[in-house]
Amino acid sequence: MLLSLVVHTYSLRYWFPAAVMLGTAPAYLLSWGVWRLLSTVVPARLYHRMDDFIYSIYQSMVLFFFENYTGVEVIVYGDIPKRKENVVYLSNHQCTVDWIIADMLAIRQGAIGHVRYVLKDGLKWLPLYGWYFSQHGGVYVKRSAKFDEKAMRKKLESQTEVGAPMYLVIFPEGTRYNPELPKVILDSQAFARKEGLSELHHILTPRVKAAHIAVDSMKSHLSAVYDVTVAYEGTVDAKGERRTAPSMPEFLCKECPRVHVYFERVDVKDVPREPLFFRRWLHERFEIKDRLMSSFYQSEDPEQRHKFPGEGRRSPLSLRKTLPSLMLLGGLTLPMLLTESGRRLYLNTWVYGTLLGWAWVNVRP
Repeated sequence: MLLSLVVHTYSLRYWFPAAVMLGTAPAYLLSWGVWRLLSTVVPARLYHRMDDFIYSIYQSMVLFFFENYTGVEVIVYGDIPKRKENVVYLSNHQCTVDWIIADMLAIRQGAIGHVRYVLKDGLKWLPLYGWYFSQHGGVYVKRSAKFDEKAMRKKLESQTEVGAPMYLVIFPEGTRYNPELPKVILDSQAFARKEGLSELHHILTPRVKAAHIAVDSMKSHLSAVYDVTVAYEGTVDAKGERRTAPSMPEFLCKECPRVHVYFERVDVKDVPREPLFFRRWLHERFEIKDRLMSSFYQSEDPEQRHKFPGEGRRSPLSLRKTLPSLMLLGGLTLPMLLTESGRRLYLNTWVYGTLLGWAWVNVRP
């Protein structure tokens, strides 16, 4: 009986946040849909401004759970600019929480509404959000030979033309680094050798196409590239070996006490444009990441282990930046669930919104 209670309490740690984050989706999408209809008679720049504001409300609510609810300590190394900029955000990729880390940095600049993602193509099948991410400026890409360079370039250039603020998140590795999948790591190292590049051990060899197209197609719009390296404290086993980074449920269950974020801003004028030089530049940036991760997990100095070089500063997030969004979305959702007509609208939004979204994103990605 006691064990069942413990298990039940543990599961509620992530089921409650998950229920709220997913449960508010219909109210959020309906609110956005009203603005989308009204915006047909306003300039595109005004539409994007309001779209970003609405998006920031939802993402702030998400951060309430991933920061305030979990109590995780975010340790930042390097100086995050206080001003908003148009940037490409490049990071190592270990788990689904990596998407949230980008939000954590963006909200500290007041730029969370500007976040857009380069996503693997399969994510377009997410109910409701698969379509919405595309509407918000996200780009779905396929791997290897199926990668559609022309479609990605066209979408990013169209965003640039209307002056949409850009905080474009890209994970150049293309898939997650997972110590429990050694074949993926070995294949990545073999690819590096084939291309005449140095092997990496704590991250995967970066793929160049998406990052290069992003920088090249928006060169007149961008101010910088944010080079970010993320490490999750507690991802070491009893033998000192690195293990898998936390999943979203594990993170929400407060299994990660600290997130370490090494931040470096690279002015866009210092990023090479020619593809061959860009490939070398990107790999060199990931070599630096690899050394950072190696030091974090394997430093011979116990005092430096589980830290990045330099001074790390705690960066707490105020409830004032997240709790109002939670209350607003909750206040929009609860009335829908309290009446029969509201529940019908709620269910229809999930069903028909998802089906129509799937149809749309496959016709116009």
